[in-house]
Amino acid sequence: MPHYAALMLIAGIGIPVLAALNAALGKIIGSPTTAGVVLFAVAFAASAALMLLVPGPQALTKLGGAPRHLFLAGLLVAFYVLSITHVAPHFGVGNAVFFVLLGQLISAAAIDHFGLFGAQVSPLGLTRAGGIALMAAGVWLTQQA
Repeated sequence: MPHYAALMLIAGIGIPVLAALNAALGKIIGSPTTAGVVLFAVAFAASAALMLLVPGPQALTKLGGAPRHLFLAGLLVAFYVLSITHVAPHFGVGNAVFFVLLGQLISAAAIDHFGLFGAQVSPLGLTRAGGIALMAAGVWLTQQA
């Protein structure tokens, strides 16, 4: 399990870097939307290359049996990338990511508490709610500087 934590820590480190890089690209080329398209093209190429290795293209044959609502994840990724690419140059990468983090905490707690989308149920008890409130207070404190 420590390798999962390390992988997610690295992914978490990458989120503000992604925001800063794509915001800078959007600013340089004058179009946050075009910067988002470029990001998705690079991400698609990288994902397709990895798919050819593991688990392989045969997984594509199972797409027809997947519930359609699961494909909304792509829209959420697009919304995140396009919104942060547009907002970060005006609001600051730190501010944008801090509010994204707050949204993630709220959403993750609800998904885990109710076991939404097949997630493992992890009830929102007093300790967990207190931890989320403490993190939210930390987000608020960073906005006061």
